[in-house]
Amino acid sequence: MADVFKAEAAIVRLQLVSGTHAIACALYGVLRPGDELLSIVGSPYDTLEEVIGLRGQGQGSLAEWGISYRQVELTADGRPDWEAIGDAVRPETKLVTIQRSCGYSWRPSLSIADIERLVSLVKAQNPSTVCFVDNCYGEFVEACEPTAVGADLMAGSLIKNPGGTIAPAGGYIAGRADLVEQAACRLTAPGIGSSGGATFDLNRLLFQGLFLAPQMVGEAIKGTHLVATVFDRLGYEVKPQPDDDRRDVIQAIKLGSPQRLEALCTAIQRHSPIGSYLDPVPGEMPGYESQLVMAGGTFIDGSTSEFSADGPLREPFVAFCQGGAHWTQVSIALEAAVEAILALDEAS
Repeated sequence: MADVFKAEAAIVRLQLVSGTHAIACALYGVLRPGDELLSIVGSPYDTLEEVIGLRGQGQGSLAEWGISYRQVELTADGRPDWEAIGDAVRPETKLVTIQRSCGYSWRPSLSIADIERLVSLVKAQNPSTVCFVDNCYGEFVEACEPTAVGADLMAGSLIKNPGGTIAPAGGYIAGRADLVEQAACRLTAPGIGSSGGATFDLNRLLFQGLFLAPQMVGEAIKGTHLVATVFDRLGYEVKPQPDDDRRDVIQAIKLGSPQRLEALCTAIQRHSPIGSYLDPVPGEMPGYESQLVMAGGTFIDGSTSEFSADGPLREPFVAFCQGGAHWTQVSIALEAAVEAILALDEAS
């Protein structure tokens, strides 16, 4: 994994239960009481709010360990505020976090060129500040990864892009060797670090998933382009636009109502390879502030590598479509989703 990502070191572990867990290990591993964490691309993803300490209490958030937090807001069009970022980095800023994908925000995902520019801005102000990238959903979409353009550390999930729909669980952390080892010590224990981590004889699936990952990502890009084109022609706002460069495997559609969001997710679930008999029901999810509705008929529970969709039940009711191991299956599910939304609009 280190070689693929052009990083000094990497850990790939089944014990990392999610992308959020991998990110949290990296943050807790590097940061110390009195340090400052700075997000330079606006608000973090929902599941990181309790890790940082923006929501919840009594569970050992970074804030409870004396680590302060600031963020640089995005511009009105959802892009990095290049001028403000340079001014925001201070001597006490130990780590800046850069979220590559849009998450649950209505903003463009970041390109590798954007990340390279962000890292350069930070290092110009404070060369010792660690530049960390949440790389979820972005792996293998472009020709190289953030660690190849100056990022010190990055993390992601194996049940997203790099697992190739085969990896049964896990995540990775890659970057500077000393920082990777600090994250590993958080995952296991000081003194054990990257030397520990049972594999349960599942390494073949991790290697096979990595081998299949670029093909799967290519299919997902075809599928999300198709989703963008169809909903754009139907008059919905989509991000990215059909002809925009793809920066991750997420396609956002602004549906404008909870009924349309549920209708889309239900149609996709019914045309999924697993659990097609189920109806998605909005509900609470650990780590999320808003209720979510989610179509996730995937072979690996929690994966979004097969075509899936979800979204928080809050304005403006955006559906986030991800993955798609076969673009033909995407097209079948997409046709059903369009029919369901049109039928809903006609009935109302």
